[in-house]
Amino acid sequence: MNDPVIYTERLTLFPLSDGAMREMIDRETDPDLRQAYREMLDGCLSHPDERAFSAVWTMRLTGSGEAVGDLCFKGLGPDGCVEIGYGTYPGYEGRGYMTEAVTALTRWALAQPGVSRAEAETDPGNAASQRVLAKAGYVPTGTYGEEGPRFVYAGPRG
Repeated sequence: MNDPVIYTERLTLFPLSDGAMREMIDRETDPDLRQAYREMLDGCLSHPDERAFSAVWTMRLTGSGEAVGDLCFKGLGPDGCVEIGYGTYPGYEGRGYMTEAVTALTRWALAQPGVSRAEAETDPGNAASQRVLAKAGYVPTGTYGEEGPRFVYAGPRG
């Protein structure tokens, strides 16, 4: 799988290169995030054919190229499940960028061979994240994971 580029109305989404991910790891001061980024890079290196499901995706404004957030999948599960994660950079919240990005990336993922469903998990107190998921077509599963309530994509595919 070549690294894809996804265009939405206002955004350009694409996975970071291995080198850019190494730079991200070197800059990161939070030990938990640093470890998560290392695991993502390891996934890219050990499964190059599924690289887009392990890489950090950047979210940039189409006109200026300004980075406004990032997204990721937590690998491609053996059952075809992908779990999406995301974060908007400070100062860019509340503009609908993340809903636009999560919707586009989820639909892209579900159009890929071997992907059967998309899920997400969010902190129970993170109402903004739960709104993003609802607007992007995710519904609660009624179950909880390590981070909080789980959601599954129930919107249109492709």
